[in-house]
Amino acid sequence: MKNAIIAVLVIILVSAGIYFFIQRVATKSNVIEPTISENDKESDKTPVVEENKEKSIIGKSVEGRDIVAYHFGTGDTEILFVGGIHGGYEWNTALVAYEAIDYLKANQNSIPENITVTIIPVLNPDGLSKVVAVPQNTFTKADVSLSQTLQVSGRFNANNVDLNRNFDCDWQTDGKWQNKTVSGGSEAFSEPESQAVKKYIETSEPKAVVVWYSAANGVFASNCHNGVLAETRTIMNIYAKASGYPAYESFDFYEVTGDMVNWLAKQSVPAISVLLSNHTDAEWSKNKAGIEAMVKHYTKDEGYF
Repeated sequence: MKNAIIAVLVIILVSAGIYFFIQRVATKSNVIEPTISENDKESDKTPVVEENKEKSIIGKSVEGRDIVAYHFGTGDTEILFVGGIHGGYEWNTALVAYEAIDYLKANQNSIPENITVTIIPVLNPDGLSKVVAVPQNTFTKADVSLSQTLQVSGRFNANNVDLNRNFDCDWQTDGKWQNKTVSGGSEAFSEPESQAVKKYIETSEPKAVVVWYSAANGVFASNCHNGVLAETRTIMNIYAKASGYPAYESFDFYEVTGDMVNWLAKQSVPAISVLLSNHTDAEWSKNKAGIEAMVKHYTKDEGYF
Protein backbone atom coordinates (compact mmCIF):
# COMPACT_ATOMS: atom_id res chain seq x y z
CA MET A 1 0.00 0.00 0.00
CA LYS A 2 2.78 2.39 0.97
CA ASN A 3 4.64 1.64 -2.26
CA ALA A 4 1.49 2.34 -4.26
CA ILE A 5 1.05 5.74 -2.61
CA ILE A 6 4.68 6.62 -3.32
CA ALA A 7 4.27 5.60 -6.95
CA VAL A 8 1.19 7.81 -7.29
CA LEU A 9 3.03 10.78 -5.75
CA VAL A 10 5.95 10.30 -8.14
CA ILE A 11 3.56 10.22 -11.11
CA ILE A 12 1.86 13.41 -9.90
CA LEU A 13 5.18 15.22 -9.41
CA VAL A 14 6.50 14.13 -12.80
CA SER A 15 3.23 15.15 -14.49
CA ALA A 16 3.29 18.51 -12.77
CA GLY A 17 6.89 19.06 -13.86
CA ILE A 18 6.05 18.20 -17.45
CA TYR A 19 2.99 20.51 -17.34
CA PHE A 20 4.94 23.52 -16.05
CA PHE A 21 7.78 22.87 -18.53
CA ILE A 22 5.32 22.86 -21.46
CA GLN A 23 3.65 26.03 -20.19
CA ARG A 24 7.01 27.80 -19.88
CA VAL A 25 7.98 26.89 -23.42
CA ALA A 26 4.58 27.94 -24.75
CA THR A 27 4.72 31.24 -22.91
CA LYS A 28 8.19 31.98 -24.24
CA SER A 29 7.18 31.15 -27.79
CA ASN A 30 4.26 33.60 -27.59
CA VAL A 31 6.30 36.54 -26.34
CA ILE A 32 6.14 39.39 -28.88
CA GLU A 33 9.62 40.72 -29.47
CA PRO A 34 9.77 44.51 -29.58
CA THR A 35 9.80 45.85 -33.15
CA ILE A 36 13.03 47.62 -34.12
CA SER A 37 12.39 50.40 -36.59
CA GLU A 38 14.82 51.38 -39.30
CA ASN A 39 15.53 54.54 -37.33
CA ASP A 40 16.34 52.46 -34.23
CA LYS A 41 18.69 50.34 -36.31
CA GLU A 42 20.38 53.45 -37.61
CA SER A 43 21.07 54.56 -34.05
CA ASP A 44 23.48 51.65 -33.70
CA LYS A 45 25.49 52.92 -36.64
CA THR A 46 27.88 55.80 -36.93
CA PRO A 47 25.74 58.96 -37.17
CA VAL A 48 25.49 60.44 -40.62
CA VAL A 49 27.44 63.69 -40.64
CA GLU A 50 25.50 66.61 -42.12
CA GLU A 51 27.07 68.17 -45.17
CA ASN A 52 28.81 71.43 -44.65
CA LYS A 53 26.33 74.27 -44.98
CA GLU A 54 28.60 75.74 -47.61
CA LYS A 55 28.08 72.77 -49.89
CA SER A 56 25.09 70.77 -51.13
CA ILE A 57 24.48 68.14 -53.78
CA ILE A 58 21.57 69.24 -55.96
CA GLY A 59 21.47 66.16 -58.21
CA LYS A 60 23.37 63.52 -60.15
CA SER A 61 24.60 63.38 -63.73
CA VAL A 62 23.70 60.60 -66.17
CA GLU A 63 26.79 58.68 -65.02
CA GLY A 64 26.07 59.33 -61.36
CA ARG A 65 28.50 62.17 -60.66
CA ASP A 66 27.47 64.74 -58.06
CA ILE A 67 26.24 68.14 -59.18
CA VAL A 68 27.45 70.35 -56.35
CA ALA A 69 26.38 73.82 -55.23
CA TYR A 70 28.55 75.95 -52.96
CA HIS A 71 26.86 78.53 -50.74
CA PHE A 72 28.37 81.65 -49.17
CA GLY A 73 26.48 83.92 -46.80
CA THR A 74 23.14 83.37 -45.13
CA GLY A 75 20.96 86.17 -46.48
CA ASP A 76 17.54 85.88 -48.09
CA THR A 77 18.74 87.44 -51.34
CA GLU A 78 20.45 84.72 -53.37
CA ILE A 79 22.60 85.35 -56.43
CA LEU A 80 23.29 82.16 -58.40
CA PHE A 81 26.30 81.59 -60.67
CA VAL A 82 26.54 78.51 -62.92
CA GLY A 83 29.56 77.16 -64.82
CA GLY A 84 30.38 74.10 -66.87
CA ILE A 85 27.04 73.60 -68.61
CA HIS A 86 29.12 72.62 -71.66
CA GLY A 87 31.51 70.50 -69.64
CA GLY A 88 34.80 69.73 -71.31
CA TYR A 89 34.25 72.02 -74.29
CA GLU A 90 33.96 75.09 -72.07
CA TRP A 91 36.15 73.85 -69.23
CA ASN A 92 37.36 77.40 -68.55
CA THR A 93 33.86 78.31 -67.31
CA ALA A 94 34.23 75.66 -64.60
CA LEU A 95 37.67 77.05 -63.81
CA VAL A 96 36.36 80.60 -63.31
CA ALA A 97 33.64 79.16 -61.05
CA TYR A 98 36.23 77.39 -58.89
CA GLU A 99 38.28 80.60 -58.78
CA ALA A 100 35.17 82.34 -57.47
CA ILE A 101 34.63 79.61 -54.86
CA ASP A 102 38.20 79.97 -53.58
CA TYR A 103 37.82 83.75 -53.46
CA LEU A 104 34.52 83.63 -51.56
CA LYS A 105 35.90 81.07 -49.10
CA ALA A 106 38.67 83.50 -48.28
CA ASN A 107 36.30 86.46 -47.97
CA GLN A 108 33.01 84.98 -46.79
CA ASN A 109 33.01 86.96 -43.54
CA SER A 110 32.67 90.09 -45.64
CA ILE A 111 29.55 88.95 -47.51
CA PRO A 112 26.66 91.27 -46.55
CA GLU A 113 24.04 89.93 -44.14
CA ASN A 114 21.21 89.96 -46.66
CA ILE A 115 23.17 88.09 -49.39
CA THR A 116 23.78 84.44 -50.24
CA VAL A 117 26.05 83.72 -53.20
CA THR A 118 25.60 80.23 -54.65
CA ILE A 119 27.94 78.75 -57.26
CA ILE A 120 27.30 75.57 -59.24
CA PRO A 121 30.73 75.17 -60.84
CA VAL A 122 30.02 72.20 -63.11
CA LEU A 123 26.50 71.51 -64.36
CA ASN A 124 27.82 68.90 -66.79
CA PRO A 125 30.37 66.84 -64.81
CA ASP A 126 30.25 63.90 -67.25
CA GLY A 127 31.27 66.19 -70.10
CA LEU A 128 34.08 67.74 -68.07
CA SER A 129 35.36 64.29 -67.08
CA LYS A 130 36.15 63.60 -70.74
CA VAL A 131 38.95 66.16 -70.70
CA VAL A 132 39.96 66.31 -67.02
CA ALA A 133 41.28 63.15 -65.38
CA VAL A 134 41.86 64.61 -61.89
CA PRO A 135 39.13 65.51 -59.35
CA GLN A 136 37.13 68.30 -60.90
CA ASN A 137 37.36 70.63 -57.91
CA THR A 138 41.18 70.55 -58.08
CA PHE A 139 41.92 70.73 -61.80
CA THR A 140 44.03 73.42 -63.43
CA LYS A 141 44.59 74.42 -67.01
CA ALA A 142 47.56 72.03 -67.14
CA ASP A 143 45.26 69.05 -66.38
CA VAL A 144 43.05 69.57 -69.44
CA SER A 145 43.46 67.27 -72.44
CA LEU A 146 44.61 69.12 -75.53
CA SER A 147 42.60 66.84 -77.83
CA GLN A 148 40.10 69.00 -79.69
CA THR A 149 38.04 65.91 -80.47
CA LEU A 150 37.69 65.14 -76.76
CA GLN A 151 36.93 68.76 -75.92
CA VAL A 152 34.15 68.95 -78.50
CA SER A 153 32.65 65.65 -77.29
CA GLY A 154 32.80 67.05 -73.75
CA ARG A 155 30.25 69.71 -74.69
CA PHE A 156 27.51 67.09 -74.35
CA ASN A 157 26.37 64.99 -71.42
CA ALA A 158 26.64 61.19 -71.33
CA ASN A 159 23.40 60.92 -73.36
CA ASN A 160 25.03 63.09 -76.04
CA VAL A 161 22.57 65.90 -75.29
CA ASP A 162 23.56 69.56 -75.37
CA LEU A 163 22.26 70.67 -71.96
CA ASN A 164 21.89 74.26 -73.13
CA ARG A 165 19.34 73.03 -75.67
CA ASN A 166 17.32 71.07 -73.06
CA PHE A 167 15.43 73.89 -71.29
CA ASP A 168 11.86 75.00 -71.85
CA CYS A 169 12.11 78.04 -74.09
CA ASP A 170 11.65 77.29 -77.79
CA TRP A 171 12.76 73.73 -77.06
CA GLN A 172 13.29 71.42 -80.04
CA THR A 173 14.56 67.86 -80.33
CA ASP A 174 17.21 69.02 -82.78
CA GLY A 175 19.01 72.20 -81.79
CA LYS A 176 21.70 74.24 -83.45
CA TRP A 177 25.26 74.89 -82.35
CA GLN A 178 26.93 77.17 -84.87
CA ASN A 179 26.37 75.26 -88.14
CA LYS A 180 25.93 71.85 -86.48
CA THR A 181 22.78 70.00 -85.47
CA VAL A 182 22.87 68.83 -81.85
CA SER A 183 20.46 66.90 -79.65
CA GLY A 184 18.14 68.87 -77.41
CA GLY A 185 16.98 65.67 -75.71
CA SER A 186 13.74 63.73 -76.02
CA GLU A 187 11.80 66.58 -74.38
CA ALA A 188 12.52 69.72 -72.36
CA PHE A 189 14.24 68.77 -69.09
CA SER A 190 14.73 65.17 -70.22
CA GLU A 191 18.23 65.17 -68.71
CA PRO A 192 19.02 64.73 -64.99
CA GLU A 193 21.43 67.66 -65.04
CA SER A 194 18.86 70.17 -66.33
CA GLN A 195 16.24 68.68 -64.01
CA ALA A 196 18.57 69.21 -61.04
CA VAL A 197 19.20 72.90 -61.70
CA LYS A 198 15.52 73.47 -62.55
CA LYS A 199 14.46 72.00 -59.20
CA TYR A 200 17.12 73.99 -57.36
CA ILE A 201 16.05 77.28 -58.96
CA GLU A 202 12.36 76.65 -58.38
CA THR A 203 13.04 75.81 -54.73
CA SER A 204 15.59 78.49 -53.84
CA GLU A 205 14.11 81.29 -56.00
CA PRO A 206 17.33 83.24 -56.63
CA LYS A 207 17.11 86.97 -57.14
CA ALA A 208 19.37 86.79 -60.21
CA VAL A 209 21.30 84.17 -62.18
CA VAL A 210 24.58 84.43 -64.08
CA VAL A 211 25.64 81.56 -66.37
CA TRP A 212 29.20 81.42 -67.68
CA TYR A 213 29.89 80.24 -71.26
CA SER A 214 32.68 80.65 -73.80
CA ALA A 215 33.60 82.13 -76.14
CA ALA A 216 31.99 85.23 -77.61
CA ASN A 217 33.36 87.98 -75.35
CA GLY A 218 30.20 89.56 -74.00
CA VAL A 219 27.40 89.79 -71.47
CA PHE A 220 24.06 88.82 -73.01
CA ALA A 221 20.57 89.47 -71.69
CA SER A 222 17.96 86.70 -71.53
CA ASN A 223 14.61 86.79 -73.31
CA CYS A 224 11.84 84.33 -74.16
CA HIS A 225 9.51 86.39 -76.38
CA ASN A 226 8.37 88.69 -73.59
CA GLY A 227 11.09 91.30 -73.98
CA VAL A 228 14.12 91.80 -71.75
CA LEU A 229 13.17 92.19 -68.09
CA ALA A 230 14.11 95.58 -66.67
CA GLU A 231 16.19 93.94 -63.92
CA THR A 232 17.92 91.71 -66.48
CA ARG A 233 18.96 94.79 -68.44
CA THR A 234 20.20 96.38 -65.21
CA ILE A 235 22.41 93.45 -64.18
CA MET A 236 23.64 93.01 -67.76
CA ASN A 237 24.95 96.57 -67.72
CA ILE A 238 26.32 96.28 -64.16
CA TYR A 239 28.30 93.10 -64.95
CA ALA A 240 29.48 94.43 -68.30
CA LYS A 241 30.66 97.77 -66.92
CA ALA A 242 32.53 96.13 -64.03
CA SER A 243 34.11 93.33 -66.06
CA GLY A 244 34.86 95.17 -69.28
CA TYR A 245 32.93 92.71 -71.45
CA PRO A 246 30.62 94.35 -74.02
CA ALA A 247 26.87 94.21 -73.27
CA TYR A 248 24.32 92.79 -75.72
CA GLU A 249 20.56 92.64 -75.37
CA SER A 250 20.31 89.63 -77.68
CA PHE A 251 22.38 86.72 -78.99
CA ASP A 252 22.12 86.95 -82.77
CA PHE A 253 24.96 84.74 -84.01
CA TYR A 254 22.57 81.84 -84.76
CA GLU A 255 19.20 80.58 -83.55
CA VAL A 256 19.33 79.02 -80.08
CA THR A 257 16.60 76.73 -78.76
CA GLY A 258 16.18 75.32 -75.24
CA ASP A 259 18.58 77.86 -73.72
CA MET A 260 18.90 77.96 -69.92
CA VAL A 261 18.90 81.73 -69.36
CA ASN A 262 16.02 82.20 -71.80
CA TRP A 263 14.02 79.65 -69.79
CA LEU A 264 14.81 81.73 -66.71
CA ALA A 265 13.44 84.79 -68.52
CA LYS A 266 10.27 82.79 -69.20
CA GLN A 267 10.06 82.24 -65.41
CA SER A 268 10.56 85.99 -64.84
CA VAL A 269 13.95 85.40 -63.20
CA PRO A 270 16.56 88.03 -64.14
CA ALA A 271 19.40 86.14 -65.85
CA ILE A 272 22.42 86.90 -68.02
CA SER A 273 24.93 84.87 -70.01
CA VAL A 274 28.56 85.86 -69.54
CA LEU A 275 30.61 84.55 -72.46
CA LEU A 276 34.35 84.55 -71.86
CA SER A 277 36.51 85.77 -74.71
CA ASN A 278 38.23 82.43 -75.42
CA HIS A 279 38.16 78.74 -74.49
CA THR A 280 41.43 78.65 -72.58
CA ASP A 281 41.42 81.33 -69.87
CA ALA A 282 39.31 81.90 -66.77
CA GLU A 283 39.66 85.70 -67.08
CA TRP A 284 39.35 85.83 -63.33
CA SER A 285 40.06 89.51 -62.74
CA LYS A 286 37.22 90.49 -65.07
CA ASN A 287 34.74 88.09 -63.54
CA LYS A 288 35.82 88.90 -59.98
CA ALA A 289 34.87 92.49 -60.70
CA GLY A 290 31.57 91.36 -62.17
CA ILE A 291 30.74 89.21 -59.12
CA GLU A 292 31.57 92.04 -56.73
CA ALA A 293 29.41 94.46 -58.71
CA MET A 294 26.48 92.04 -58.56
CA VAL A 295 26.85 91.67 -54.80
CA LYS A 296 27.06 95.43 -54.36
CA HIS A 297 23.91 95.88 -56.45
CA TYR A 298 21.88 93.56 -54.23
CA THR A 299 23.35 94.41 -50.86
CA LYS A 300 21.73 96.58 -48.22
CA ASP A 301 25.14 97.49 -46.85
CA GLU A 302 27.80 99.72 -48.30
CA GLY A 303 30.88 97.78 -47.26
CA TYR A 304 31.68 94.35 -48.65
CA PHE A 305 34.82 92.38 -49.49
